[in-house]
Amino acid sequence: MEITTAEFTVSNTDVRKCPTHVLPEYAFIGRSNVGKSSLINMLCRQKGLAKTSSKPGKTLLINHFFINRSWYLVDLPGYGFAKMSKDGRDKLRRMIESYILLRKELTNLFVLIDCRHEPQKNDLEFMEWLGVSGVPFSIVFTKTDKLSASKLKQNVEVYKQRLLEQWETLPPMFITSSEKGIGKEELLNYIDEINNNFHGE
Repeated sequence: MEITTAEFTVSNTDVRKCPTHVLPEYAFIGRSNVGKSSLINMLCRQKGLAKTSSKPGKTLLINHFFINRSWYLVDLPGYGFAKMSKDGRDKLRRMIESYILLRKELTNLFVLIDCRHEPQKNDLEFMEWLGVSGVPFSIVFTKTDKLSASKLKQNVEVYKQRLLEQWETLPPMFITSSEKGIGKEELLNYIDEINNNFHGE
């Protein structure tokens, strides 16, 4: 699948104000500065679609994009952003959790992980919460061009082993680089496969 049209629809802080539809909806989330906006722009072939910044915490809203006039992509705020008041962090957490738990249109959540770091406590806890809550998700390793092939393989294996301490089976995993375009075809084909089996139930 190729993305030929990507239209910004709406931004808001309230899941109840998100668009109502019967189409597949895929949300992207990850720790602050994981490269989420860059990945979305790479997938959609539009540099300025999702706002990127060198400063973490740029995305503070639930952002909906209408893709190929047949499905929705959602850019969610990053979690684990330290340079914010406790009240601000709590408000952001509640907004993210309410979207994930209450958004019946959500088809799959892509959890982005910076491949350069060892498994982070808040990433692991977040994915455990998704599992307990019955939320379908996939793992997307980002910034893989920053590592050698052997180091990348080693880091991903470490992640798998950590997850297998809690999980019987692992979620789908994708290796990506926004700069090099790595993983674009695999991710979009995965979405396309789900779309083809989607009947709007």
